[in-house]
Amino acid sequence: MPRAVLFDFNGVLIDDEPLHLELLLRVLGEEGVAIDREWARTAFLGHDDRSCLAFAAEHAGAVVAPERTARLVARKAAYYREEITRTGYAVVPGAAAALARLDDAGIVLGVVTGALRHEVEGALAAAGARDRLRIVVAAEDVRRGKPDPEGYLAAIAALAREPALADRLIHPHEIVAVEDSPAGLAAAATAGLRTLGIRGAPADGAEAVIESVAELTPRRLAEIFG
Repeated sequence: MPRAVLFDFNGVLIDDEPLHLELLLRVLGEEGVAIDREWARTAFLGHDDRSCLAFAAEHAGAVVAPERTARLVARKAAYYREEITRTGYAVVPGAAAALARLDDAGIVLGVVTGALRHEVEGALAAAGARDRLRIVVAAEDVRRGKPDPEGYLAAIAALAREPALADRLIHPHEIVAVEDSPAGLAAAATAGLRTLGIRGAPADGAEAVIESVAELTPRRLAEIFG
């Protein structure tokens, strides 16, 4: 039975990937970088804003200095805040209830994401689920985003610091990562975690696939991972 579950954020707990795509294309367009939407939809999936902007610049044959990239990420984040203020967070239906079920059963929960921390914290607070999450590893906490395993390794290290007794340490093979992209699944697998994909999204490398986090219960996790 898994003792911890680490969730990706965008596309898993919150349905805002289309919004992120639109805002990245908007920022790139303001910089005179024209990118094909379908190419971007595939290339950006599972990657943080810094990586997406770098991929787009390279694809368009443009050069964007690191300091310029940081400003573009900040501008895109400002656009995101404006949109969320207007529409609210698109939390996946049933996600908050699933987090509550797992947490109540004693399963340690966390988020490992390429999203910015204020986006994660805001959405979880709005859903009334922030207190259910023990660990949040966000874009600002790592130098390299997925598929690099740095974020998951940071989460494993954080989990190792949590328990007071050595016999309660949570080991990587007792942790399930829930992801909706090949990049995320690769990062989790490289870190030694079990992997669970979301149906309807590319799930190359997932050990098992579910329809949505809404169906997760302790019993379902035991059925899948034993």
